Amino acid sequence: MLTPKQEIVSLINQLPEDCSFEDIQYHLYVLQKIEKGMSDVSEGCIYSQDEAEKIMSKWLVE
Repeated sequence: MLTPKQEIVSLINQLPEDCSFEDIQYHLYVLQKIEKGMSDVSEGCIYSQDEAEKIMSKWLVE
């Protein structure tokens, strides 16, 4: 498993040479969200399809 610093270095090495700071920030943001999602799954912090549909039905207007 890579340390956060190693992950960032790997990410930067994969980006094109002419990428902007905004590009780097975006890719780092996506990487953080993926890590958070994977952590949530491993800790059991997830919703079933039925639970998600029930929650979302409150937001949707038919």
